[in-house]
Amino acid sequence: MIRNFFLKALNKYASKWVVFAIDILLVCLSFIMAYSIRLDISFDFDIKNVIPQLTIVVIISALSFLIIGSYKGVIRHTGTKDVFNVFIGVTILSISLSFIVVFNQLFKIYPSFTIPNSIILIHYLVSVFVLIISRYVFKAFFEIISTELDTITNALIYGAGDSGIITYGALNRERKGSYQILGFIDDDKNKVNKKIDRIRVYDISMIDQNFIDKHDITEVIISIQKIKPSRLLEITDSLIKLNVEVKIVPPLTKWIDGDLQANQIKQVNIEDLLDREQILIDNPIVQREVEGKVILVSGAAGSIGSEISRQLSLYNCKLIVLIDQAESPLYDLQQELIQKGVTNFVAIVSDVRDKFKISRIFKKYKPQRIFHAAAYKHVPLMEKSPYEAIKVNVLGTKNLADLAIENKIERFVMVSTDKAVNPTNVMGASKRIAELYVSCVSKKSKKTKFTITRFGNVLGSNGSVIPLFKRQIEAGGPLTVTHKEITRYFMTIPEACSLVLEAGTMGKGGEIYIFDMGKSVKIFEIAKRMIYLSGLKYPEDIDIKITGLRPGEKLYEELLANGENTIKTYHEKIMIAKTQKIDAKEIKPKIEELTTTFSDLNNSDLVAVMKGLVPEYVSNNSEFEKLDNVS
Repeated sequence: MIRNFFLKALNKYASKWVVFAIDILLVCLSFIMAYSIRLDISFDFDIKNVIPQLTIVVIISALSFLIIGSYKGVIRHTGTKDVFNVFIGVTILSISLSFIVVFNQLFKIYPSFTIPNSIILIHYLVSVFVLIISRYVFKAFFEIISTELDTITNALIYGAGDSGIITYGALNRERKGSYQILGFIDDDKNKVNKKIDRIRVYDISMIDQNFIDKHDITEVIISIQKIKPSRLLEITDSLIKLNVEVKIVPPLTKWIDGDLQANQIKQVNIEDLLDREQILIDNPIVQREVEGKVILVSGAAGSIGSEISRQLSLYNCKLIVLIDQAESPLYDLQQELIQKGVTNFVAIVSDVRDKFKISRIFKKYKPQRIFHAAAYKHVPLMEKSPYEAIKVNVLGTKNLADLAIENKIERFVMVSTDKAVNPTNVMGASKRIAELYVSCVSKKSKKTKFTITRFGNVLGSNGSVIPLFKRQIEAGGPLTVTHKEITRYFMTIPEACSLVLEAGTMGKGGEIYIFDMGKSVKIFEIAKRMIYLSGLKYPEDIDIKITGLRPGEKLYEELLANGENTIKTYHEKIMIAKTQKIDAKEIKPKIEELTTTFSDLNNSDLVAVMKGLVPEYVSNNSEFEKLDNVS
């Protein structure tokens, strides 16, 4: 009870404005202490003279802390950045005080007002020390009461079915006895107000803030097997507003030897709340298609490429050739695979833009299948660098596709993006041109089967919004969202890579595979949920700042272009896009010309050529909007 009381008090009242007020108070106390130290630990000074000085100190310190934002950090996560912000804030305060004193002495605005230099110096040192120490004392205090005092956690279990009862038993078996289950919650009206092992079952409508406060509830554990994401989202949204931590029981398949262990119950992650069914692919054909084969993965050190490599390492491939121009991430992947005992791979630092080097790799290792994941993908950066987008996304793809045909590769799988659909930016247009080239060569290729996979944003990838929000929360905010209505499709990296591997076994070549990703999700809502899941409040603790759409950015992403529809496959969630007919005889030479002349063109000319190749490319919020009539 003691622990719960203190934790609740800290979470409820330790907002950034309380921290701001405490910082001002400590600065004032430090000022009085500075006089005391100056007078040999004595308080023999005229308080009437000190009061106007304190007023100035309060005003300047408040402005300084507001400018620096030293009060915004989450105190219980205090780190070196917070210490640095305190140091800068107090430094500005002391310099400003010195300036005011000198200015007043020169112009005699307030003749009786002065602060000795020794007091300013002592105050500076004491303030820095006191403010930094206070943060670490608070942090240590929080850790002590959260771990060493009364460790009983009052909790509710959402779900009074078999899974909920098993969860209750698992928590009771916990040796530490850290949980006290005060009730079940269930949507089944027939169970409400009944008891399970003397524990009452409540309806969700009965669980409000008064109930939580009265019973000192700090956690709600969701224990429902096969819960729909939309329902999980609805439940979680209703609970996190009650200032309780929401945890979830893993699926039955992840229980250890068929038994649930208390330590498997984890906090709900934002990945659980994206309101979409997870796509599960378990196809033995994948194993048959890659077993005993030499597989080449381009962009192997990237988010998608590295996960493709990990999944391939689970199969009995003859050799996995990993190529990437990013040396350090490739080294990290190499060490990861070595630690897992994987030996059938080779990591090579190489660039898809260097056709000569890639050709030598083909001749040496003789790959039979290619998974092409190398690409530049950051929309704002590529909007400023059309040259690089074409060089990597178009020329790099062309190099690999041409070498695949030349070396009679069995299967070429290209990783594309939903941003290639009706593109509004350079990156999306460059990926669409790469798609077009692959489609063109696919029509004439007799040996190599070309396949394109197209999907949306992946959670946790380099540049993904989720890791960005996590870093911003750790820094004390604010979270940045470009537009309040902006939406995106999401899936996990393993899902995306399973689809890529699956595509490597399907079709006769030339297909673009997409899948049902569920509903698109508002980024603003994701930001709010991540704040709540971090145990903080929006906007009291952390705010969300609307920054405006970036150059080339869409409000809504699409998976199909105008005029496209889909054909079903054997998997209900995976579809083939029926693409518009393209004139390979006309488009292929134009792309080939672009890849040989792009170095001679400026950015505007490059974008004009891209718009000619991709008529549906209409720039959004970009300096290239004036070229939209180019055809």
